[in-house]
Amino acid sequence: MDAGAVAVLAGCAAFGGLLAVLAGAYGLRQARRVQRTGVRVEALVKRRPGSAPDEPAHPRPLLQFATEDDRVLEVVCPVAPSRRRPLNDGDHILVRYDTDDPRTVVVDNLERRGLERAFITAGALVMLLSLAMVAFAVATR
Repeated sequence: MDAGAVAVLAGCAAFGGLLAVLAGAYGLRQARRVQRTGVRVEALVKRRPGSAPDEPAHPRPLLQFATEDDRVLEVVCPVAPSRRRPLNDGDHILVRYDTDDPRTVVVDNLERRGLERAFITAGALVMLLSLAMVAFAVATR
């Protein structure tokens, strides 16, 4: 493969890595902001409409809560249930919502920070790999 083709491939890989880093950083920033400035309320976990009681629950249930101005909202839970936190129908959990956009919620103690950090790490590794590809192409030229 000639150096020009390697440079194009490395550029595309670096761009993808940069997008992954930015997506992870944005997700962490949003979660921290809502956790710091959001309003804490209790939400009711609800089964998705149309699912039968004997069916397994949808991976992301609905959360119903009332805002400070007494609007009742239903939003899709931003995190999937786990063994540690099953999120069964009828459970009550604590969430924080953004006052500017109440549909942006963070479930207390389930912020998905690991996923965001994985995006940042994977993106940085792809960017380093693309730099190594260019360095190798230039060195073997």
